[in-house]
Amino acid sequence: MGKNIYSVGKNRLYSNAVLLGALGLAGNTFAADAFDVNSKYMTGDWGGVRNELLEKGYDLSLFYTSSTATNVSGGYNDDQTVRYADQFAFGLHMDLEKILGWSDTEFKLAVTERSGRNLSNDRISDPRAGMFSSVQEVWGRGQTWRLTQLWLKKKFLDEQLDIKLGRFNPGEDFNSFPCDFQNLAFCGSQVGNWIGDVWYNWPVSQWGLRVKYNLTPELYFQVAAFDQNPSNLEIGNGFKMSGSGSRGTLIPVELVWSPKVNGLPGEYRVGYYKSTPKANDVFEGADGQPQPVSGGAFRTHSSKHGGWFVAQQQVTSHASDASRGLSLFGSVTFHDKDTNYVDSYQQVGMIYKGLFDGRPKDDIGVGLARIHVNDDAQKRTRLANELNGVSDYNDPAFQPVQDTEYNAEIYYGVHVADWLTVRPNVQYVRHPGGVNEVDDAVVVGFKVQSSF
Repeated sequence: MGKNIYSVGKNRLYSNAVLLGALGLAGNTFAADAFDVNSKYMTGDWGGVRNELLEKGYDLSLFYTSSTATNVSGGYNDDQTVRYADQFAFGLHMDLEKILGWSDTEFKLAVTERSGRNLSNDRISDPRAGMFSSVQEVWGRGQTWRLTQLWLKKKFLDEQLDIKLGRFNPGEDFNSFPCDFQNLAFCGSQVGNWIGDVWYNWPVSQWGLRVKYNLTPELYFQVAAFDQNPSNLEIGNGFKMSGSGSRGTLIPVELVWSPKVNGLPGEYRVGYYKSTPKANDVFEGADGQPQPVSGGAFRTHSSKHGGWFVAQQQVTSHASDASRGLSLFGSVTFHDKDTNYVDSYQQVGMIYKGLFDGRPKDDIGVGLARIHVNDDAQKRTRLANELNGVSDYNDPAFQPVQDTEYNAEIYYGVHVADWLTVRPNVQYVRHPGGVNEVDDAVVVGFKVQSSF
């Protein structure tokens, strides 16, 4: 159904933007003790060893993200329970200019491990249909170990041209979005959440080549080619390096503009993707009849395609402190109606950092998202039920008709230390899985992001 419960998600990166950014070159310039609130890492500077390694070009990291959720009311099954899921990300970033003398060259390695259970699967949504988003974004794509990053990046032409080659996922560079919310609909690359059969978000990686060219200091264009290989999704293939099982290529292109409005930062992304392998029609059979009538193979199309727009803009500063203030965000994705189960997605929200003078690094986030199912896909499900002679939703043979799912979240991020943020949150899911018969759900969550 083209959904990625991270996912996909998540790109589920991201905190995946938080995870990836922390895997970079930046480090503490002072010798921090363990549990120092001003250190990026809980274990501090290891008595100066960490800074020495950074100066030589080596950045070692360990990141932990967890999502805990309980169903307060509503959902498919209102028996209350608590579910926990987590992810560990082990990283190594190497500045090859320092290490080998290769100018403007970097190497990155990341291995991830996920475990836990997802509340969305059987409490919030009807298991016959599933939920499009997830109230625990860090869950998904197999609770297992994976090689998530293994790439080399080099800049040319006075850093105007940037080429990246290796194993990574499209959401690292394309349709990227931070991951501070706990609900997947506000976390990471959203394209990958709704076409998860062709666009694989973090923590799944595949072979890829990305070329970026800086047109101006504020504007760049990028294009990539990724090996579209469904076997990489399998639990047992978390460290698969061969190209066996490849079906074609995913090609994303994107234009990214990062202006400053009244001195405040913003980022605007517009992009398009094409998946080259043949894709099944969501309604029509190979014989030209509705597929439920013939019961045979679906009609195939030569490719699958779609696009996106993402906007993030800080609009105020707080007491002349540009690190604090209100930021607005919004994004949309759209997908071809012939082949994609989800044909559109919209998201809007806001984040305010440093609302209280006594808590300048805390943040508050509010988001609302809409996920819509292709009308032809809905028509196919209704026709299948009619042909099977079932009309009662409670009949086990009934296929729930999925229409539109809405997700909302509000969180408060407590910046405990530079290495620890906790985000209690409340989520509201209307029509989980787009199934109108399922009661709207209220979920209380608790997200933890930490670096060691």
